[in-house]
Amino acid sequence: MALSQPATFNEEWSDERVFAYLTQLPPEGSNADFHVLYHAFKHMRPKDYDRLLTQFVADGRDVNATNHEGQRIHDVISEFPRQRDDFLEVLAKFA
Repeated sequence: MALSQPATFNEEWSDERVFAYLTQLPPEGSNADFHVLYHAFKHMRPKDYDRLLTQFVADGRDVNATNHEGQRIHDVISEFPRQRDDFLEVLAKFA
């Protein structure tokens, strides 16, 4: 059995770590912009997501990209009650 990395909380993320998400490759047939937005949402705190989105938009990427079901990241985040308010507030800055 593999050992798990211990959880760390309130760790400061470097720009390098945050912006590395911009190079995530999607599964074949998936929208690359949606994949980055979703993958980052699942792993980042809102303040780091804000930093990522600032660069994401500056790079000309699509914050309204959709998944296979036609959902934007806003729609997917809305399904997570404990996290949605902070993340949707961040997204609203870039809509």
